[in-house]
Amino acid sequence: MAELRKVTLKSSDNELFEVEESVAMESLAIKSLMEDITSDAPIPVSNVRSQILAKVLEYCKYHLDSKKEREENMEKWDRDFVEVDQETLFDLILAANYLNIQNLLDLTCKTVADMIKGKTPEQIRQKFNITNDFTPEEEAQVRNENAWAFE
Repeated sequence: MAELRKVTLKSSDNELFEVEESVAMESLAIKSLMEDITSDAPIPVSNVRSQILAKVLEYCKYHLDSKKEREENMEKWDRDFVEVDQETLFDLILAANYLNIQNLLDLTCKTVADMIKGKTPEQIRQKFNITNDFTPEEEAQVRNENAWAFE
């Protein structure tokens, strides 16, 4: 059996990750870089810390390996994958966007959307530690202008 081609990715904190080329190419950004690079030098992933890059690569590898598996197994795996703290979840969103991994971006954004679904603005502020910088008058004006959203 032929040996699979490996590529090395370098996180923002200089950790190196050697992965199969097919796994790295799940990222359209890395795929584009690989088309332009002719050397075997590590590919810099400058906006992604090693902890997050490891999670992203875990996601890419699982989805690449599981394309033949039943959909319900992947859905359960995805649900378990996003059961992380908020900071990690938001870092995964940023990484998925930066690396152009649409399925991961959709999954992580849907997770955040599910976290705020059915919540009041105050509950959302509390959940995400957001300070309300509206005066009571400004808040009333926004509520009046967008009354349909509060029905």
